[in-house]
Amino acid sequence: QVRLVESGGGLVEAGGSLRLSCAASGRTFSTSTMGWFRQVPGKEREFVAGISRSGGNTYYADSVKGRFTISRDNDKNTAYLQMNSLTPEDTAVYYCGLSRGWYGSISPIDFGSWGQGTQVTVSS
Repeated sequence: QVRLVESGGGLVEAGGSLRLSCAASGRTFSTSTMGWFRQVPGKEREFVAGISRSGGNTYYADSVKGRFTISRDNDKNTAYLQMNSLTPEDTAVYYCGLSRGWYGSISPIDFGSWGQGTQVTVSS
């Protein structure tokens, strides 16, 4: 069973950058599409970015396209989310998950093995 641990969150001013990491334990990391999601209190978990098993293909929510970059290093069992030009609307708890379905899914129902999340707060 895979266990995911997110890190790298924090408080940043608008326009700043953060790099989130998602460290995985277990053998199935490199065999699964990975995704980053975010959630604010009272709202559903929202898709942010996804990456194929090899890392060769990525897809993003329109709200972060051009500002965020997802990547992975299968040798290190780690995925990353580079976040630039942050705005207060990016404030949320960020989670990584492994896809249980097909590449390209943006539904949190298709992902699992969620970590505990890391808080990102962007001040105006």
